[in-house]
Amino acid sequence: MARWLGWIGGLALAYGGLCLLMAMTQRSFIYFPRPAGDPSGRLALEVEGTRVLVAHRPHPGPRALIYFGGNAEDVSLTRAELAALLPDTALYLLHYRGYGGSEGRPSETALRADARALYAHVAERHSAITLVGRSLGTGPAVHLAATRPVQRLVLLVPFDSLAAVARGAMPWLPVDLLLRDRWDAADEAPKVRVPTTIVAAAFDAVVPTRHAEALHRAFPPGVAELVLVPDLDHNTPILDSPAFRAALAGPR
Repeated sequence: MARWLGWIGGLALAYGGLCLLMAMTQRSFIYFPRPAGDPSGRLALEVEGTRVLVAHRPHPGPRALIYFGGNAEDVSLTRAELAALLPDTALYLLHYRGYGGSEGRPSETALRADARALYAHVAERHSAITLVGRSLGTGPAVHLAATRPVQRLVLLVPFDSLAAVARGAMPWLPVDLLLRDRWDAADEAPKVRVPTTIVAAAFDAVVPTRHAEALHRAFPPGVAELVLVPDLDHNTPILDSPAFRAALAGPR
């Protein structure tokens, strides 16, 4: 009996240690900063004493697109894809803190502040703003669409909440107790009133399709359209996907 109690105690101690390790290092599993492959054409924003960079393609006129990328995406390279697709639109792609030369470390609180600062910068210059969020970028894109006036929202391979994705991937961890950056897009989606297009992979090995479907259900009736694409991969380049291109181009 004492031996069994010893084993149980050891396992409990090991499990507690694992939970503590995951709690302390969790952001290293969420954010994967990348340098900017193309450092040209950047503008800098000062947000709460932190210098945050934006990959920019200027264009006069009312149309602008604000882009929030995935957790390991170099948005300076994505800019070239968007520039080829949208020649008549000004482009603003946020380098998250720690990414592409931006100062600081990424967190949900910091990235929300950066997204609001970028929106304010763009709204002073353009009146027709489209928001795009890809994967992790779902969170800041939905946050802005729920709290700021925009024209359209486009979500590429999105999720309902980071907590829901983590619960599915690590059911053996008390995710709800440990996770600090929750990115609960489904919680803010009911406040969105602008036309929204959700493009999801029918068989997504990174973020299972049920998360995009749950996010779609969270929007008010008639606001969001869900497009499930059979041959789409979570990391498919924008120009390689007709569904991505159609969603981003929008009605003309």
